[in-house]
Amino acid sequence: MELQVKDISGKVVGNVEADDTVWGADQNKALLHQAVVAQQANRRQGTQDTQTRAEVSYSTRKLRAQKGGGRARLGSRKSPNLRGGGVAHGPHPRSYRQKFPKKMRRQALRVALADHVRGETLIVLDALPFDPPKTRSIIDMVAALELRGRTLIVTAGKDKNVLISCANVQKVAAVEARNLSVLQTVSVPNLVITRDAVKEVDTLWGKGAAS
Repeated sequence: MELQVKDISGKVVGNVEADDTVWGADQNKALLHQAVVAQQANRRQGTQDTQTRAEVSYSTRKLRAQKGGGRARLGSRKSPNLRGGGVAHGPHPRSYRQKFPKKMRRQALRVALADHVRGETLIVLDALPFDPPKTRSIIDMVAALELRGRTLIVTAGKDKNVLISCANVQKVAAVEARNLSVLQTVSVPNLVITRDAVKEVDTLWGKGAAS
């Protein structure tokens, strides 16, 4: 398929040939959901912890007489029923990690990219001539392209000028094509990618690449 190419002022300057395997992938909401949930789960540290009644530090003295007071029986200050006592069924350190096969992860990314094409929220730029880097350059580009909401800029390789230019702009971030993730792709309403980055994506996840 062919994708329309614009310059940073929003003017159409041509087209770029893109791999249908990536940019024309069929919609698959179930796969996208599974990929996002797995990535979010793998980010969790799993360090939450609470003390059980065996771990809290209190005297083991019986609080009051077993009988004769007319009140409920209380045998330990560590009881979960009392304030400051141990926690029953509370969280403890664990791993939330989910296995997600490589082939499924790659296909999920293809679907996420294709969804931006279907939703007409993908903008391909001829280049990002930010030299020297300036925050104003990014702000002017966002205004010219009429972008609303969060925007992710994808470059073919590490571009320090783009990274520095984006640093102080809210709701705008930049990433290399090889580091692009499903979660990043589906979390933004606007995806801006350079012509070279399209070719890099096709090389990494296109028809000729390993599944």
